[in-house]
Amino acid sequence: MSALSPEALVALGGIADHQHLRTSRIASVLGNRLGSSALDYAVAHHLLEGAEHAARARDADRLAWYRNTTVRDLTHLSVDPHIVLSPPPADLLRSEISETAYYLVGTDTAPATPEAQAIVRAALASATEHGFGTLLTQHAPVICLLNRRQLDETLHSWALTRLPGTVFTDYTVHPEVLARDLIHEAAHNWLNDALAAHNVRLPADVTFFSPWRGTPRPVYGFLHACWAFSLPMLYVREARRSAPGAVVPFLDAHLRQQAVQFAAAAECLDQALSYVPANEIRDRIGRAVGEIVASKCSAD
Repeated sequence: MSALSPEALVALGGIADHQHLRTSRIASVLGNRLGSSALDYAVAHHLLEGAEHAARARDADRLAWYRNTTVRDLTHLSVDPHIVLSPPPADLLRSEISETAYYLVGTDTAPATPEAQAIVRAALASATEHGFGTLLTQHAPVICLLNRRQLDETLHSWALTRLPGTVFTDYTVHPEVLARDLIHEAAHNWLNDALAAHNVRLPADVTFFSPWRGTPRPVYGFLHACWAFSLPMLYVREARRSAPGAVVPFLDAHLRQQAVQFAAAAECLDQALSYVPANEIRDRIGRAVGEIVASKCSAD
């Protein structure tokens, strides 16, 4: 099976139509005029969740803001073509929609600092250079930066099914590390959209051992891990060649660690993929993981 470029791996028919349909339905509920871009799709879910919060709190002014706001009203938050948020930790929310913290754009959302915006721009440029710009434009148009960390500290990142197109992540001053984590979370968002667009329903009672979690996981979680860890591996393999200074050993260690995980996961990948009826999705996951296992994606 020949390798596909990163652009080809994530080029999948049906996703754009799924996003457009979902955005138009949310616009109809809110009564506003959202556009049809991936950014509109991501922002629409922020507005829908925010409107629900405001309605429950009986906050008429806030509800009106969420019902009337469009992407055009958020240009002050833009690092084109993305929106970049950097909320204080105290502003993160927890509710029944998520076991993890999240943030919704709102009336008092301030732009990220110039330093944070510069790191994001550099990360996006690196991702684009190595073929992942479209993935991030389409599946991480809203970037929420959390805690600034050092390379020797644990970095946390996540995405929520209720806020597709939004990525939450810690970051360092190294753009290559941020790009890696943005690609990982964007891959999760891509797979969720791909499964929805192709009406794929995976069995909840079939499990496979996930080396990333060290425990059996349902087909959905196992395949999400295989896909969402494979794309950053493909990126890091190329980005390390031109990365500066101390970040190179960090990226090399990541490649070595992940190669071990993929060697273990590959043993049952075909069986897990057999539960995916959509040939296009099955093919892309298989190709991405296959390339990693074949090359070991290790440092030179």
